[in-house]
Amino acid sequence: MGFQQTFKALSDSTRREILELLRDGAKTAGEISGSFQMTAPTISHHLAVLKEAGLISDDRRGKYIYYELNTSVLDEIMVWAASLKGENGDAK
Repeated sequence: MGFQQTFKALSDSTRREILELLRDGAKTAGEISGSFQMTAPTISHHLAVLKEAGLISDDRRGKYIYYELNTSVLDEIMVWAASLKGENGDAK
């Protein structure tokens, strides 16, 4: 996964809201959909984009699929952003 794909996924406000919902723990697609006035296929598309970017993962539990944050990609972005500031935290 490259940063371009990650930033593209993060560029959409609905996807950022989904990430905020998942901050509190894993949720099913139905639970996520309940927070939006969008069709289930639209939410499913947003979930697919987030998963493709590595920002979320899914886990089948019985008949439900639970989605949860994958913070390792966010950690990589934070490390990259911090490196732009230089070793002592000052921008170059």
